[in-house]
Amino acid sequence: MTPVSNAPRQLLRRLHAIMAGAGTAEQRLTDIVRLVASNVIAEVCSVYFLRGGEILELFATEGLKESAVHQTRLRVGEGLVGHIAATGMPLNLPNAQKHPKFVYRAETGEEDYQSLLGVPILRSGKVVGVVVVQNKTHRHYMEEEKESLQTVAMVLAELLGSGELLDPLEQQEATLERAATSRFEGVVFAEGMAEGVAVFHEPKIEVVKHLTDNIVQEKVRLDVALDALQKQIEDMMSAEDMRHQGEHREILDVYMLFAKDKGWKNKILDIIDTGLTAEAAVEKVQLDNRQRMQQMADPYMRERLSDLDDLANRLNRHLMGRVGTAASANLPEKVILVARNMGPADLLDYDREKICGVILQNGSQTAHVSIVARALGIPMVGNMEEALLEVAEGEQVIVNGIDGVVYFSPPPEILQSYQENIESRNVLLAKYAALRDKPAKTLDGVEVELMINAGLSIDMDGLERTGANGVGLFRTEFQFMVSESLPRVGPQADFYRDILEAANGKPVVFRTLDIGGDKPVSFLKRDHEANPALGWRAIRIAFDRPALLRYQVRALLKAAEGRELNIMFPMISDVTEFKMARDILNKEIDRQIKRKVTLPSKVKVGTMLEVPALIWQLDNLLPMIDFMSIGSNDLMQFFFACDRENAKLAGRYDPISPPALLMLKSIVDKCNEHQVPLTLCGEIGGKPVTALALIAIGFRRLSIAPASVGPIKMMIRSVNLADVESYMMGLLSRSDHSLRGLLTTFAKDHGIKI
Repeated sequence: MTPVSNAPRQLLRRLHAIMAGAGTAEQRLTDIVRLVASNVIAEVCSVYFLRGGEILELFATEGLKESAVHQTRLRVGEGLVGHIAATGMPLNLPNAQKHPKFVYRAETGEEDYQSLLGVPILRSGKVVGVVVVQNKTHRHYMEEEKESLQTVAMVLAELLGSGELLDPLEQQEATLERAATSRFEGVVFAEGMAEGVAVFHEPKIEVVKHLTDNIVQEKVRLDVALDALQKQIEDMMSAEDMRHQGEHREILDVYMLFAKDKGWKNKILDIIDTGLTAEAAVEKVQLDNRQRMQQMADPYMRERLSDLDDLANRLNRHLMGRVGTAASANLPEKVILVARNMGPADLLDYDREKICGVILQNGSQTAHVSIVARALGIPMVGNMEEALLEVAEGEQVIVNGIDGVVYFSPPPEILQSYQENIESRNVLLAKYAALRDKPAKTLDGVEVELMINAGLSIDMDGLERTGANGVGLFRTEFQFMVSESLPRVGPQADFYRDILEAANGKPVVFRTLDIGGDKPVSFLKRDHEANPALGWRAIRIAFDRPALLRYQVRALLKAAEGRELNIMFPMISDVTEFKMARDILNKEIDRQIKRKVTLPSKVKVGTMLEVPALIWQLDNLLPMIDFMSIGSNDLMQFFFACDRENAKLAGRYDPISPPALLMLKSIVDKCNEHQVPLTLCGEIGGKPVTALALIAIGFRRLSIAPASVGPIKMMIRSVNLADVESYMMGLLSRSDHSLRGLLTTFAKDHGIKI
């Protein structure tokens, strides 16, 4: 586990050799701990296995006293080893003896060892043991070392499964007694931690009758169900608590527009005309919408259409006479909602005093319901396919919305540990809130502007809540994605005006339409493309269909009358394209002047840098623009020739790598040379470690998700930037696949809060 790229592979080969070799299971276990100790360059490697459901026993060690084997025992939750078993989470400590959970056992001879890295050994989702390494020096183990130790833990689980080390009956007893270490991993949709009892959101909606002989009757049934659906939404909008929740009411306004949309209803009626029941027709339209969602590589835009999916479920519940969800039931005091998926209005149905957390089988981080969960401070973990097969109604549940982990029926040790973590999390959130009005300024006086990314009015709530400097990226596509026809100038202008008013004087940067390719719209015919991310999209469509851009620019100019307007164009590949887009803007400004319409007080024009070819044209481009924003998601995709939606390639390439950082630094240097403000938008700026790398190479403005503002600001305020810059410059000439581990270690050693 030395910090070289082929070390984990070599370790795995040697582990396979040990497992395939002769000898007893205990001999193989001894060989494994010796191999790990030497591979990590550690003085100690020890393995503990769970016996009888409660006791962790030392089964093998390299470095501690041999006499302690089978003699040293810890209860689950006792000491650092017991803490790892109780939480099911790794532990990486430069000074283990200072940890409040540390317990000294004299028979082991471990008093000389300071640092510790430990990971749980998992089998069938349950903790069955712990493997740890220790060193005499204070060191923070690198990410590669943790990942390799987790690989070792998998091999140890296989060895335990042979039944040679521990009586299988005793293992079964442990499983039955602890039932608790049912631990499942998912994806964090809304951060936080919670514990409560499982409540199923709704009964399964299953269409059992698809064909009909009475088309007229089915159309009548549809009308009745639509009326009932609209009445249901009206009742939600008129509820007392909704009158004081403007951003949530806006979501219901959108729902009502969908529910009354003639295009949606006409599609259903057309399908009923083919001989399907109303339920089957709704389901068919629903499936068509889901297919449209799956064609969109941009998760933010894909999940905007998921609200239609929720609305279709609601409509079918009315058609089937199964309107109620758990929201109308007598709920326990602390509820963890469990659902296949949910719409935002579904979540708003519930008593917010009782909903502590949500587990979804599907969903995504950018779904509307996830946005609402974050706004309400409700932890949400999704993509939990297997977990939903295991949980029972009324079962005790822990939702770890920091690491994306869910526990069912946790034993007292795990429950107590997480209750302590929840309290600590509340303290941390209070610290973030206390930073709201403080500048994001480093210890040596360098200020970094933190902006937020947005795309809906509800997102603007994050501006006030976090104290961010403005909106660095406002995506304008959603209005167009949900419309059956090209939105008219008036409604567009009203929407943009509302956004500017919500910003309350803070700057908002509007990105013009990035549609097409993976983001189709109903009113624009498109051909199949093998590589939509590289195809007919964004500004390329605008040049072929100039009315789209002209109407949008006209609406933006109208909305910003008397205010500053910031516009940027997406997917610019060369200087000529920027000139063409700027000409369209200038013509619309001239049109407004001729009509004697009030103009914005100032119009600033910029461009997204997403296409690598533009990097070599900056000397010509920068004198023409007022600002530049790096679209890091697309830029990294094109830079590494790596589809960001391909699960097989997820995490394969790291933006904290020398080539990526050198490329980004060259852009920073050029913008500084031409005195053009530069912002980085995208996911890589939203995590403290990557944000640390970005400010170390010169970025002074980041546009990130609202939830990231607090952690990033806390990190910045703990940094002496000169030290990080000096360290980073020494790393950029390396050939490492990733600098993440080195930078993380540096941060830990220098007290940087990541």
